Amino acid sequence: MSVLLAQLPALIGVLVGTLGTILATSLADRSRWRRSQRVRWDERRLEVCVEFSRVVKEIHAVSLRMIAAERPASRGHRIDREEGLTRLADADVRHTLAWESLLLLGDAATVSAARTWRDAVWEIERVARGLPGPPVVVADLVRRADQGRDDFYRAARGDLGVRGGSVTQSDWLADRRHGWLDAPGTSSVPTETVEVASTEAADPAMPGR
Repeated sequence: MSVLLAQLPALIGVLVGTLGTILATSLADRSRWRRSQRVRWDERRLEVCVEFSRVVKEIHAVSLRMIAAERPASRGHRIDREEGLTRLADADVRHTLAWESLLLLGDAATVSAARTWRDAVWEIERVARGLPGPPVVVADLVRRADQGRDDFYRAARGDLGVRGGSVTQSDWLADRRHGWLDAPGTSSVPTETVEVASTEAADPAMPGR
């Protein structure tokens, strides 16, 4: 008994050391797992944001090319209406899928900014499709869409923890368009007002809304 009592402190030390090692290993493993999960979901959120922005920008670009003839500041090549409608239909399907993924993985600020940008681009698409609506100044719609994109990127970068300052483009794009309007040989039409005639019978409403 005396021998056991003499060895008891050493045994307790070994036990405490073993428990401490197990606890430290467990905490380290848990920390690594959480870190790997965070990286995994950050990568997935990045993919979702990139896909959403790509398809919304595609809808924006195709729509503007469809109405290039009505836009004095346009430098885009006008595309055939049927080709444009086909490309918009394809983009609308991909947009719906990207939107659902964004709703699942994006934070509240990112989703809200995405919705604002999406709605602004839809107004341009409505004009391109010739759907009924009040007269609009296309330049104002484009400006709103550009600002919506800036707000979306700002929110998404914040959610993903991306640093590096502002990457806003709307002011620069507006200045560039004004420069094109002021260039020699360019039409001096002050606005790009388009009165959309109803083509509802020939062109179905935009899907996925």
